[in-house]
Amino acid sequence: GLVYPFMTGERFCAVPEDPFSRYAVSCDYGTANPSSFGLWAKKARVWYRIAEYYYDSRRTGAQRTDEEHYRALEELCAGKTIDFIVADPSAASFIALIRRRGKYRVRRADNAVLDGIRRTAALKRGDLRVCRCCKDAMREFGLYRWDAAKSCDAPVKENDHAMDDIRYFASAVLRPAGGFAAFAAARNHEGGY
Repeated sequence: GLVYPFMTGERFCAVPEDPFSRYAVSCDYGTANPSSFGLWAKKARVWYRIAEYYYDSRRTGAQRTDEEHYRALEELCAGKTIDFIVADPSAASFIALIRRRGKYRVRRADNAVLDGIRRTAALKRGDLRVCRCCKDAMREFGLYRWDAAKSCDAPVKENDHAMDDIRYFASAVLRPAGGFAAFAAARNHEGGY
């Protein structure tokens, strides 16, 4: 079955009116496989995917270089102050290029697939929204399926490039609260607390 069966037509929205308080980008990078970049904008408590760049070298018959993908990233971000970019952790050369240019802050994405899928389910609550102008993301939501041939939960590794970049973004902004904290209690002069 579909990984996100609730992502049907009515779940996709129009791009909200400005102003947005923050902007960020998520990247799933590929040379032979498609590259998918999502431009996210925050309004109130909701992050909206308001635009995307999707390049499939198999469809076009021509691969793009890191430099060409970087120019597409700049076009996607034009006129916006980007807080951060979260990128495919295996895209070492692309991450290095972004850092060398010094225009954007970039970090490697958390690539824990099942945890990321759970976080991406925030789409159901409305914490994340995908706008209808993001056609490739919409298309992949209708194709992204669990792999029935595997004994454990795992999605099929196809039609997943926008799904991966959305998962990277959800993991970056929707980390669960809590965690580990430590503190030291003051001791009295006799070694007690």
